[in-house]
Amino acid sequence: MTSIELPLFIHWEKTLGDIFSRTEKFPKRVRFTLSSRIDNLALDILEKIIEARYVKDKSAALAQASISLEKLRVFLRISHEERHLDNKGFEHVARNIDEAGRMLGGWIRSRSAK
Repeated sequence: MTSIELPLFIHWEKTLGDIFSRTEKFPKRVRFTLSSRIDNLALDILEKIIEARYVKDKSAALAQASISLEKLRVFLRISHEERHLDNKGFEHVARNIDEAGRMLGGWIRSRSAK
């Protein structure tokens, strides 16, 4: 286990809770589309982090987590543009996602250096 794995998991669990608390306030008309998609992507990222901790070949799980993180960024930006997510909420979530991206990138780089 690298020093990046556990902090990323802890950070993402907190970020996940924050995302859920924000998407549950989205208007009903997007709750089963945009809101659900955001929630599912955030859960997918958590699953890939867990998989990467326990599988022998971590590369695939880490790459999938990275792709899901990028998709999540796009959906959150759309939510902000559509005014389902206020400026403060968007900035807070974006900072947490950026931090998770740096942690994930560090984990990926540490694996490729081996």
